[in-house]
Amino acid sequence: MKKNIMLRPGQVKEFVNAATKCDFDIDIYYNRYVVDAKSILGVFGLDLTKTLTVEYSGFDPEFETYLNTLSIAS
Repeated sequence: MKKNIMLRPGQVKEFVNAATKCDFDIDIYYNRYVVDAKSILGVFGLDLTKTLTVEYSGFDPEFETYLNTLSIAS
């Protein structure tokens, strides 16, 4: 699955914590820069002023609900 989101710097820790609770891989990227969504330093290394794409293959209802709060129209 893919979702486009916007993250403010103050939301990064909460996002990483939500991703860490999932037992599947989650990537977040902007253009060609791909990082592990469970890495706080990796996520902070992205340009948080741009739309980011979250890509994952598992399903966790709590994570889905959380992503929907950050989601933007594609």
